[in-house]
Amino acid sequence: MNAAARKTQRIFLTLTLGNTLAASFIWGINTLFLLDAGLSNLEAFAANAFFTAGMVLFEVPTGVIADGWGRRVSFLLGTVTLAVSTYLYYLLWQLSAPFWSWAVVSVLLGLGFTFFSGAVEAWLVDALRFSGYEGGLETVLGRGQMVSGVAMLVGSVAGGVIAQATNLGVPFLLRVGVLLAMFVVAFWLMRDVGFTPERSTHPLQATRAVLSASIENGLKNPPVRYVMLAAPFSAGVGIYVFYALQPYLLELFGDPRAYSVAGLAAAIVAGAQVLGGWMAPRIRRLVRKRTTVLILSSIVSALILVVLGFTQVFWAALVLLALWALVSSAGTPVRQAYLNDMIASKQRATVLSFDSLMGSSGGVVVQPLLGRAADAYGYPASLAIAGVIELIAVPFLLASRRQRPQADQAYASTSPSNTES
Repeated sequence: MNAAARKTQRIFLTLTLGNTLAASFIWGINTLFLLDAGLSNLEAFAANAFFTAGMVLFEVPTGVIADGWGRRVSFLLGTVTLAVSTYLYYLLWQLSAPFWSWAVVSVLLGLGFTFFSGAVEAWLVDALRFSGYEGGLETVLGRGQMVSGVAMLVGSVAGGVIAQATNLGVPFLLRVGVLLAMFVVAFWLMRDVGFTPERSTHPLQATRAVLSASIENGLKNPPVRYVMLAAPFSAGVGIYVFYALQPYLLELFGDPRAYSVAGLAAAIVAGAQVLGGWMAPRIRRLVRKRTTVLILSSIVSALILVVLGFTQVFWAALVLLALWALVSSAGTPVRQAYLNDMIASKQRATVLSFDSLMGSSGGVVVQPLLGRAADAYGYPASLAIAGVIELIAVPFLLASRRQRPQADQAYASTSPSNTES
C-alpha cells in the first residue's frame, strides 16, 4: 500500500470510527427506548420498519446525489439529516408522542442513513484504485469493520451505562453532538478522488439515467442480481435480531431496567465485528471462492438463531449471540468485496445503494412480522422463525455462484465485466 492509499485508508477509518460511534450510542437501548415511550412490541418494530422503509424510499435518490454531486456532499448531508432526525426522536420520547409521529421521524432517520450507504464505500474503492492500490478489498474493508466494531463496542456500552445512570434520552443527545462534529471532520478531510461527479440541471432525468445504468450493472447482471435478491432475507433478519436481543436478554436476565445488559449485547456484537473483520481476509486465503464463505455464513447463522430460540439460560444466550455475530461479521467484508469487484466505478454508489435498498426492503416486512410473533409467542419463538427466514437467502447465493463470475475467485481481477462462462 503506497502513501496515497494509506492516506485514503486513514480518512476512511476516521469517518467510519466517528459515524459508528455516533450511531452506536443508541443501538444497545433503542428498542427499550421505544417501549419506554409507550409503544408495544408490534409498534416498536413497526417504527423500525418505517425506518427501513425510509431507506428503501430514499436509497436510489441519495445514490444519485452521491454519483451526481459527489460522495463528500452525500456524507455531509447525511450527518446533518441524521442529527436533526435523532433530536426529533428525543423530543417524541419526552412528549410520549402517538405512533404516527414515530413513523414519520423514523422515515427521516432512514433518509439520513441512505446518504451514507454506498457513498462512503464507493468513495473508498474509487480512491484506492486511483492511488494505484491493487490488493484485495477484503483487507481494507475488514479493517474498516474492525474499527467500526471498536467504535460500536465503546458507544453501545457507554450508551447503556449512561442510560442507566441518567435516562434513556441522553444517549440520543450524545449521538447528535458527535454527528455534528463529524460534519466538521468530513468537511476538512474528505475529497472525491478518482471520481468526477456528473451534475445535471434536470434532477429527475439524472435520476432516471443513473437508475437505469445501475439496474443494467446491478439487477441485469446475474451474479450481482442473485446476491441482491438474497439481501432481503439475511439483512431483514439481521436488523430484527439485533434489536430483539435487547428485550430478550433483559427478559432472561430478570431485570427489565438493567440497561447496561442491553449495552453488553451490542458490545458483544461489536467485539465480534472486530474479530470478524480480522478473520475475513484470512478466511479468503483459505477458501477458493467468495460465495463459499457467504453460503456457509448464512447457513451457520440460521442454525444458531434456531438454537438461540430454544435457549432459556442467560449466559448460554450470550455465547450463542457472540457466535452468531462472529459468523455474520466474517462474511460481511467478503460480500462487500465480491459486489465491488463486479460493479463499474461510474455507478458504484448507486448500485451499492440499490443493494442496501434490497436489504432494507426485507426489514420492512420481516421486522413487524417477527415483532408480531414476539407479541404472540415470545422472543425465543421469533428468533427461531428468523433463522428459518435466513435460510431462504441460501438458494440465491448458490445461483450467484453458478454464474461463475471472476470476482468469485480468491484473487479475482477488479474488472466489473469479466465473467467465466
